[in-house]
Amino acid sequence: MIKRDNNKKQSYSFEIFPPKKTSNFSSVADVITNLCELQPSYISVTYGAGGSIRNNHTVELCKMIKSVSDIPPVAHLTCVGANYSDIDEILEQLELNGIKNVLALRGDLPQEGKVEGDFLYASELVKYINIKYPNEFNISCACYPTGHIESPTQKDDIFNLRNKVNQGAKELITQMFFDNNEFYKFYELCDIAQINVPISAGIMPLTNIRQINRIISMSGATLPSTLNKSIAKYGENDHAMMDAGIAFATQQIIDLLANGVDGIHLYTMNNVEVAKRITENVKSLF
Repeated sequence: MIKRDNNKKQSYSFEIFPPKKTSNFSSVADVITNLCELQPSYISVTYGAGGSIRNNHTVELCKMIKSVSDIPPVAHLTCVGANYSDIDEILEQLELNGIKNVLALRGDLPQEGKVEGDFLYASELVKYINIKYPNEFNISCACYPTGHIESPTQKDDIFNLRNKVNQGAKELITQMFFDNNEFYKFYELCDIAQINVPISAGIMPLTNIRQINRIISMSGATLPSTLNKSIAKYGENDHAMMDAGIAFATQQIIDLLANGVDGIHLYTMNNVEVAKRITENVKSLF
């Protein structure tokens, strides 16, 4: 059982991503409207594929969330390849539009060449925001239940995570995982390391076979045997795989909530139907 403040409500949040083309904004606007109707604690908006510091629409979508609801938006902000002026430009846009919540991330390293810019790590971004914009933003960071894929050991990763918190991160959101036991072990390590901020569990419903290999290669996550069996049996049947993926994610969430997790963060992949069905399954538990 996770040690937590039982007087604090467990959060339930969503992640969405911007469209690749501005012409597709109408479709993501419908996604936002429908997800807001589910009354999550907040909605985070990614930088989209590649995490480019420029040509992203994170601020626009955060503004859109604010315009249609009172659900707080959380803007992802990546720093790899960015200069201080790049970060200032985005933070000033967020501040101007009353967007107070930031998920501070390093972002994807370039496939070729050395890293340019003023930041190497997310902890440096957290430190910069807190010094340059004191008390202006609520900063969250990512964490990795089985360790970051680039980290030599999980011990090293926990050390780096503690540094993010020491620099001012107030909440953590895990990368996707599919074995709750891995999360519980990770939580114990955080407790030992005196990382005492809330940790929300990132849940990714695996609803089609095409996404699975890509997700596993990107995250380094492992699949439990029960999920592998579902994929083997239903992977070629889109409807069956969706049902199986929703059922598995639902059971993950039920177990996590029963064991006292601080929050659930659902990676929606902009799929309103999946988010609605999972929310319907678990809404009475919050």
